[in-house]
Amino acid sequence: MKAFLASALASSLLLCGSAVAQTPSGPQAPQKTPEQASADLEQDFFKGGTFSIQIENDKVNNTDRHYSNGFRMGWVSDRDSGGPDWLRDSLEFLYPVAALKGSRIGFTFGQTLFTPNDTQTRALIRDDRPYAAWTFVGASLHGEALDKPGWILTDPVDIVDTIELTLGIVGPHAYGEQVQNNFHDLIGVDRAYGWDNQLKDEPTINLMLERRWRPTPLTLGGIEMDAVPSVGGSVGNVFIFGAAGTMLRIGQHLDIDYGPAHIQPSLSGPEMMSKHSGLSWYLFAGTQGRAIARNMFLDGNTFRDSHSVDSKFFVADFQAGLAIAYGAARLSLAQIWRTKEFEGQDGHDEFGAINLSWHF
Repeated sequence: MKAFLASALASSLLLCGSAVAQTPSGPQAPQKTPEQASADLEQDFFKGGTFSIQIENDKVNNTDRHYSNGFRMGWVSDRDSGGPDWLRDSLEFLYPVAALKGSRIGFTFGQTLFTPNDTQTRALIRDDRPYAAWTFVGASLHGEALDKPGWILTDPVDIVDTIELTLGIVGPHAYGEQVQNNFHDLIGVDRAYGWDNQLKDEPTINLMLERRWRPTPLTLGGIEMDAVPSVGGSVGNVFIFGAAGTMLRIGQHLDIDYGPAHIQPSLSGPEMMSKHSGLSWYLFAGTQGRAIARNMFLDGNTFRDSHSVDSKFFVADFQAGLAIAYGAARLSLAQIWRTKEFEGQDGHDEFGAINLSWHF
């Protein structure tokens, strides 16, 4: 995969003539072969970075309904790799009042599963949420900058902007039924029998944008405290929403990240982390509110008739947890509470999240 991406990028650069270099004395150096350019790009993009695996599941709360399971793994490059010149130039254009510190590129793969409350009946449950599975891949760009002090904060503020394009499929060919029931067989849990009522096959495309601010933390007796606000939104045939939230953190070496990562649409930090030689840790609590115009997993398929329910316009998440990092490894554990998402829902939802990241 890495070689394919690097080769494609290298070929594009070669077609633009950007692989032609000049020696100090002036003569034109031999043009790099595609293999050489590919190797250079691979070194730039894939040297180091942060790899992470995220699992979200409601079984920790002894339930198996609604948002039943989420899996996501991803990689984000190091800031020091810089990315290609065109990417840096574009990001600098986007930050006319800030000093650009660096740019990153990332890739992700994941799957989310949704079921009604009663999974033992094969009949369609019209007043509960549809069965649905979403399998997706994504590519992201992250720009980091140092914002100038404002009239409230006297110290500079780190900011990170994320743009993520996600492609995938919802429906039987997302293979949610097979994943869930085979896993239930493995752990000795009852199967879900209503997957014949799931949403129909539909390709998906979604664009997500987010800005996150990380101010200089307050320090008291070696303990740091900060608040990391964020705003963002999503547009596409899966989600259309606007969101705002904040995360409070208390611990040591808070500059290792911007908060723990979660799966869309939850409040989360970007996946990247900075290595620290010793122990870093923090407790966190956060909230995010979303004004939602579309949620396919409740509103049903876009162009085909399918099961649907009346979704709520405003949904909020509340979370609390702990993140611990030592050297190149980081582990975060969180509990998330989500308000009702559709009319007639019998109570809020709760699920746990675990994220394991490694900076290499």
